Amino acid sequence: MKNFLRALRFAWPYRWRFFASLGCALLAAAVWSLSFTAIYPVLKIFSTDQNLQEWANSAIQKIETEQIPPLEKRAEELKEVLRQIPKDPTLDLAEREKRSRRITGDLAKTESKLESSRYELYRYQVTKKFIDQLLPADRFLTLVWVLGMLVVAVAFKGLLEFGQETLVGNVVHSALWRLRNAFFRRTLQQDVNSFTTTADLMSRFQADTDVVANGMKILMGRVIAEPLKAIACVVIACWISWQLTFMFLILVPIAGFVLTSVGRMMKRATRRVLERMSRMNEILQESFLGIRVIKGFGREPKQRRKYYEATLEHYEKSMRVVTLDALSGPVVELLGIAAIVGALLAGAYLVLNHQTHLFGIRMSQYPLEMESLLQLYALLAAISDPVRKLSSVYTKIQASYAGADRIYQVMDREPKIQHDPIGLEAPRHRNAIEFRDVCFSYDHGHPILSNVNLVVPHGQIVALVGKNGSGKSTMLNFLPRFLDPDHGAVLIDGVDVRTANVRSVRKQIGIVTQDTFLFADTVYNNIAFGNPRAKKEQIEHAAKLAKAHEFILKMPQGYETPLREMGQKLSGGQKQKIALARAILADPSILILDEFTSAADAESEMEIHRILKDFAKGRTCFVITHRLNTLEIADRIVVIDDRRILAEGTHAELLHSCPLYHRLHEAHFQRRVA
Repeated sequence: MKNFLRALRFAWPYRWRFFASLGCALLAAAVWSLSFTAIYPVLKIFSTDQNLQEWANSAIQKIETEQIPPLEKRAEELKEVLRQIPKDPTLDLAEREKRSRRITGDLAKTESKLESSRYELYRYQVTKKFIDQLLPADRFLTLVWVLGMLVVAVAFKGLLEFGQETLVGNVVHSALWRLRNAFFRRTLQQDVNSFTTTADLMSRFQADTDVVANGMKILMGRVIAEPLKAIACVVIACWISWQLTFMFLILVPIAGFVLTSVGRMMKRATRRVLERMSRMNEILQESFLGIRVIKGFGREPKQRRKYYEATLEHYEKSMRVVTLDALSGPVVELLGIAAIVGALLAGAYLVLNHQTHLFGIRMSQYPLEMESLLQLYALLAAISDPVRKLSSVYTKIQASYAGADRIYQVMDREPKIQHDPIGLEAPRHRNAIEFRDVCFSYDHGHPILSNVNLVVPHGQIVALVGKNGSGKSTMLNFLPRFLDPDHGAVLIDGVDVRTANVRSVRKQIGIVTQDTFLFADTVYNNIAFGNPRAKKEQIEHAAKLAKAHEFILKMPQGYETPLREMGQKLSGGQKQKIALARAILADPSILILDEFTSAADAESEMEIHRILKDFAKGRTCFVITHRLNTLEIADRIVVIDDRRILAEGTHAELLHSCPLYHRLHEAHFQRRVA
């Protein structure tokens, strides 16, 4: 519940719209309850030969002549008897007190009946005033007027409910908009390694936020509107007989206990449904991204089986949610009908026997009329309708609690890489980059790098070579602070990157990786991603330097050609040239190339090498490669093995001094010959 309340804070800026919806709900509830008062005059019109004016006059006359005078006379007689008791010499003290208590009790009952009769007279007088002012004397015209006003009231109530639903929907979707953006902003602040399970994240952004929004809508809409309707009906029902009304309401705590129990089970079940949804998204994502592998190995049946099992689990968990949701309605409806039947039987006993007491308990101030009882029954039935609609509310809000918990599991996660927004503004790199006693491990006790020391002067091209898993990419991930070393430091021009403003550091770094990523956008915007403020001429110049300009112009819409996801219609070399143009446009002082020619053919690779030789001048460049022919552009080669720097030098030096480098060279040469 705590996290759901935190999510509700996103609706606070729109509180005035919510208050307006609350006003609509209050008016709608008042009109809803008052519309049931039309039952009484309609029943009176059909049950007597009098019009309502004549009926009101006769009711007033009956009370004034038949009820009040006898009660007043009886009260005066009892008062006189009470005054004479102390004067009676035949009574001893004990007998006087006993008789005084009995007479006082009779007087209190009589005065209570007298007060009830006077209150009843007042009600009829007020009723007569409105009847005389508003209703015609003709009985049929009166019926037309009452039913016409009922139609108007229902129409007005519908207009108010429309206003309430619209305002609540506006508040909820505005809050959802702010929640999703805050969630996205917080997610982007997480470490790079946190994005390994993107399917689960997407499920939280879509399914979980929708569940939370549904809970908000129910809470601000139905949870407010339906209880107001019930309360308004309770008020009018209490005006008729508060004792019978409370007899009906006595089952509310029982219904609350049932809903609470079902709601707790619903929260757990909904959490499991959302988890299964994440698993389904994960299978879909890996199937679509790995479709070539799946089809190449003929493993479609295996993937279908995985998805079948995931959807079956989702179905089973969803059915539990459906069962719990469906169960709450009938249970509450049964309790409501039982309460109505109990109240109706009690009221019928009072009406049929002209009684005001049941089991010695006063149930009404005056004997109930049949019309009053039927109106009370209608009001109790009207109370049960909002209660029935609320029966599934608690379970659905519990589902929203589960969704909010999953969202805030991510939002409350603190990234290991803490950015200092007021850190030192890193100057443009012009001196040296130093890795000083760097140690790092992904899992405790399994180090990837140990006591790595390396100094790279400005403007030098350094190639990192080594076996897979030797820590090459990990080492370069320290520069843009995708990772932080466990021990030691990485310094750019003598400034520890952990103390510098992270944006100022990353602005100086250009990255081109083996997994070339292009956005589902135009070619122009993909290149401009490196510098959003760049002009068209600068973007085209960067494309020319990357040797991408010519093939871009041959595309259907040139630079405005939209690319499908990941640039599916482009060759590997073309995608890498666009990515290289993006890096060139950023004008970095530090360039990181991680297997950047892995998807290029030999001719494209040679062309990219020539581009880089020119572009790398005056910049510090790090190259990670398994292709030793790429090393021709490097000024220095660093060999990494067994968690440390094994050797460094030129190609010729390492061939003679480093056995590992020699073996890598021989393996590469044999592969090329083959």
